[in-house]
Amino acid sequence: MNGSANSLNSPEQALVQPGLYRHYKGNLYEVIGIVTHSETEELLVLYRALYGERKLWVRPQALFLQNVYINGTSLPRFERLLTTTDSPR
Repeated sequence: MNGSANSLNSPEQALVQPGLYRHYKGNLYEVIGIVTHSETEELLVLYRALYGERKLWVRPQALFLQNVYINGTSLPRFERLLTTTDSPR
């Protein structure tokens, strides 16, 4: 869309890949993909909890990639886990 808040700045790129991720609290999630907010064009990560009710969630990509501080230690909020179909980089 021309004139949107995002198109006025450098375009945001999808940095999160589909796959299995571990939250810093230990639970596992499946990232399904990247979706775009209809009004702001902000990139959001669409992911599913792999426990309990297996709810779907969205979180802004920037927040998904943020580090959190636990007892003074910086940890990734979500860490991608390699599976047998992934190739190490």
